[in-house]
Amino acid sequence: MASIRQALPAGFRWAAVKAGIKASGRTDLAIAVCDTPAAAAVMFTRNQVVAAPIIVGRNNLRASSGKVKAVIVNAGNANCATGVLGIRTAEQTCSHAAALLGCEQQEVFPSSTGIIGVPLPAEKIVAALPAAIERLSSSNSAAEDFATAILTTDTRMKVAQAEVVLNDRPVRIFGCCKGAGMIGPQLGPPHATMLVYLFTDLAIGPVDLQALLGPAADKSFNSISVDGDTSTNDTVLLLASGACGQAWETVDQEAQTSFRDALFGVCERLAHDIIDDGEGVTHVVTLQISGTADYAAAKKIARSIAHSPLCKTAWSSADPNWGRILAAAGYAGVPFDPAHVSIHIGGLPVFEDGTRSLHMDEKAVHTRMLQREYEIAVSLGNGPGRCRFLTCDLTVEYVHINADYST
Repeated sequence: MASIRQALPAGFRWAAVKAGIKASGRTDLAIAVCDTPAAAAVMFTRNQVVAAPIIVGRNNLRASSGKVKAVIVNAGNANCATGVLGIRTAEQTCSHAAALLGCEQQEVFPSSTGIIGVPLPAEKIVAALPAAIERLSSSNSAAEDFATAILTTDTRMKVAQAEVVLNDRPVRIFGCCKGAGMIGPQLGPPHATMLVYLFTDLAIGPVDLQALLGPAADKSFNSISVDGDTSTNDTVLLLASGACGQAWETVDQEAQTSFRDALFGVCERLAHDIIDDGEGVTHVVTLQISGTADYAAAKKIARSIAHSPLCKTAWSSADPNWGRILAAAGYAGVPFDPAHVSIHIGGLPVFEDGTRSLHMDEKAVHTRMLQREYEIAVSLGNGPGRCRFLTCDLTVEYVHINADYST
């Protein structure tokens, strides 16, 4: 299991308790509080069906001008497709937390994950909040409690950290997430669900923070897929406390690049952990698509391959069936000439110049595909477009988990 070993960003406290929402009886209510309202940046699912906490969270961020004092997360119930009652429950959670913390209701950000269509018992959250607030701590163990309580079908905690020095001051980033199934994020600005919470003690405003989050999320969380299903609750939230005392606008270009790289590194590690812990996953596959007209075209082809059940089932048994990969690229809607396509699996050629590679060694490719992680490189020509996309195989275990999920 992952653990938090480095110093955490200053200005935050975390806690988790059992509210009785998860049938397992495990901790299921997590809370993160900033000493003073933090600047916030967020990306939500683009699914047309969105959960109540996303509606309320979006409204609260608008009303608070991008400031967040507290994040309240429940696991075990998505509070989605629950009508007016679901909205009221999310609002009640925020109002009760605000009263206990002495802040404005719009400064509380709600999140939920779990089964869709079941009313979320507001009374359980309200009853558990005082104990959660009493346990708030800036310790590593408290942050681990938060990161553990948000899990559903995940098998392990997912955390990542980074530290950069800006103007001789250490600036820290801490991220945690959950997600193992129903992972095919399509995040847009103001995505079992993907929830990501990122914390930094940099002093920065909401507008600049949003400009940092967008590119980092697009090439990490927006470039992964377990099953291609875009959740109703997907959320990536980045909070900046300002407690390190280092203002973003006083940092030079080189230092700003260092922070951007560190933020992307945290997001990339969390995104990898989501795929590596995907439901029933036995192989993690990195798709390297190149030679297209632009990045968008490369990503479109990557998604097509990553979401193909035929490709994913072949990967589960280490079957070097390059024809499925080529076909999935072909129906992605991106024009290319098959005669100029090459495909390598695990670094070994399988398709070149419009036909099976003369150098293909099926046994050697099969052996490479038995590894836990390997790469599939698809070159479609000489264009500048390229994309790195992380996905996985589809196994019988995934079917078992999701066939019985609601019962």
